[in-house]
Amino acid sequence: MSSAEHRPRLRFLTATLTALLGVTLALVAGPASGDPAPAAAPTVEPRAELPTTFQWSSTGPLISPHSGLGSVAAKDPSVVQDQDGRWHVFFTRVDTAGDWGLAHTSFTDWSQAGAGAQTDLEASSAIGGGYRAAPHAFYFAPHDEWYLVYQTGLPSFSTTTDINDPGSWSAPRNFMDSVPDVVEENIGNGNWLDFFVICDDSMCYLFSADDNGHVYRSETTLADFPNGFGNTRIVLEDSGNNLFEGGAVYQVGDTDTYLLLWEAIGSDGRRWYRSFTAEGLDGQWQPLADTQDNPFARSNNVSFENGDAWTQDISHGELLRTTPDQTMAIDPCDIRLLYQGLDPSAGGEYSQLPYRLGLATNTTGTC
Repeated sequence: MSSAEHRPRLRFLTATLTALLGVTLALVAGPASGDPAPAAAPTVEPRAELPTTFQWSSTGPLISPHSGLGSVAAKDPSVVQDQDGRWHVFFTRVDTAGDWGLAHTSFTDWSQAGAGAQTDLEASSAIGGGYRAAPHAFYFAPHDEWYLVYQTGLPSFSTTTDINDPGSWSAPRNFMDSVPDVVEENIGNGNWLDFFVICDDSMCYLFSADDNGHVYRSETTLADFPNGFGNTRIVLEDSGNNLFEGGAVYQVGDTDTYLLLWEAIGSDGRRWYRSFTAEGLDGQWQPLADTQDNPFARSNNVSFENGDAWTQDISHGELLRTTPDQTMAIDPCDIRLLYQGLDPSAGGEYSQLPYRLGLATNTTGTC
C-alpha cells in the first residue's frame, strides 16, 4: 500500500486518539463550571452493632398458666412469629404433683398475650406424657417443617407442618441415643439440659448446659439434620453458678457475629443473664456484658412499668427473632427478651415456684 493510501487512516486514528484524550482529561479535571455535577456515590450506612452495656424496660407478667392447664408455673419460653405475623409461645408447665410438660399459646399482638388460649401439648398431641421441658421452636427451611426441641433426659424433638395446630406435633425422637462422654465426665451433680439448635449455611449446632459451669456444642451438617449429631465439646466453662443453664445463641443481623446468652445465679441468689460474642458459630466466645455490675439482663439494669418490680429474677427466656428459621437471626436495633420471673417473696420446692412470663425491651441500642 502506498504512503498516500496511509494518510486517511492516520488522520482518523489521530482524531480518535485526540477525542479520547480529551474525554480522559475532562474526567480527571471534573465538570466544567456550569456543568451538572455527577451523581454522588451512595452513602453506606454503618453496620448496626450490639451495645456493650444494656438497659431494659420490662412489662409486668404477660403470660400466666391458665386454670385449664392445672399448672402452677409458665416457664422456659420459646417464641417465634409465623409468616402471617402471629406470635407463638411454647413454654414449660408444671402441675402441683411435679409433672413437667409443654404448653402453647398464640396471638397477633403482645397486648393479647395473656388472653390467648393455652394448649397442653402432652394431652393434645403425639408428644405425649412423661417428663418434657424447656422447649425451643423454629422453622427448618430445608425441610419446610417446624421443629420443637425439648428435654426428656436426652435432647428430643417433634415436628409439624402446621404450627397453628397444636395437636399436629409428632411423637418425640432423640437427637442422640445417650449422653456424650464429655458430658458424663464433666457434669458432676448437674443435669444435661436446655438444648438449643442454630444453623449456618453448612452446619447445625446443638448447644446445651449441665448446671455445672459448662457450655457444650454438638454438631451435624445442614444436609444431615436432624441426624448425625456428634463431636460434642466444651466451648465455654466457669463455675457452676456463673454458667448455670438457660442458654441461647443468635446470629446478629446478617453478619458473622453470634451472640450467646447464658443464665447465671448471682451473689444474691437471683437468676440473671450473661452474654458473649464470637465470629462464627465455631469461633471463640468473648465476654460482652457478663458481670453482675455490667450484665446482659439483671435486676440492676431492668426497670418496670409503673415501677412495679414484680421479679428480681431475669431468668430462662429467648430473644424475639427477625425470622423463625434455623439461623436464629436477631435485629441489634430491636432487642426484646421474653423471660421468666417470679414474685420475690415466693419460696419452696423449685418445681412449684410460680414463674410468669414478661417481655423486656432493650433501651440502649447503638442504632
